[in-house]
Amino acid sequence: MKKISPLKFLVVLIHLQGLFICLTNKAFAQADSAKVTVNSPAFISPAVQRWDDRVMIDLQNQRTTGQTGFFMFLSKNVLYGDIGIPAGLLVGGIASNNKEMRQNAGYVASSTAISYGFMLLIKHLVKRPRPFIQNINITPVYRAGGTSFPSGHTSSSFATATALSAAYPKWYVIAPSFFWAGATSYSRMYLGVHYPTDVAAGLTLGVGSAAVMSFLKK
Repeated sequence: MKKISPLKFLVVLIHLQGLFICLTNKAFAQADSAKVTVNSPAFISPAVQRWDDRVMIDLQNQRTTGQTGFFMFLSKNVLYGDIGIPAGLLVGGIASNNKEMRQNAGYVASSTAISYGFMLLIKHLVKRPRPFIQNINITPVYRAGGTSFPSGHTSSSFATATALSAAYPKWYVIAPSFFWAGATSYSRMYLGVHYPTDVAAGLTLGVGSAAVMSFLKK
């Protein structure tokens, strides 16, 4: 049997990552939208739910046209970062014949893909309703489909940012990476489509996925 080179495997991995994210995101959104209920998950206490609701209402009362446009841009384009960063590392590694850069591309891509897979599984199991479905006082900027817990944008962006920062631990990589991930995460609450606890869970999942992949690649 002919062996597949690590480089070819990495190219296939990045392409599959993008295809997997696009197809499964649409499929789960359509499937779960018909299955959600208006009840909170059992592990979300009434006190936490009330706090979640207060934060969401406070945020929607502070919206401005400029901020809304900025946060919509971040939310709609998160996949370009999740896929573009490892793809850019791969292209750079090939162009410069840099093996370490190619390996880092695989590390970032696999971290993001793993976090995305677990995020989809948790969403499917928990089925927490979107904030605007659960509380009629919450008005979203747009009505996102699917379920709410955890935040997929948060988990994927923090997995990408954490893996990239671990691969290149320089301030000029770490600072913009986590600013992008943090702003993307905040945008999900600002737009009215995720609770703070959804975002916290997504952050934990994203950072944890990158940490686990870092351990496994050593």
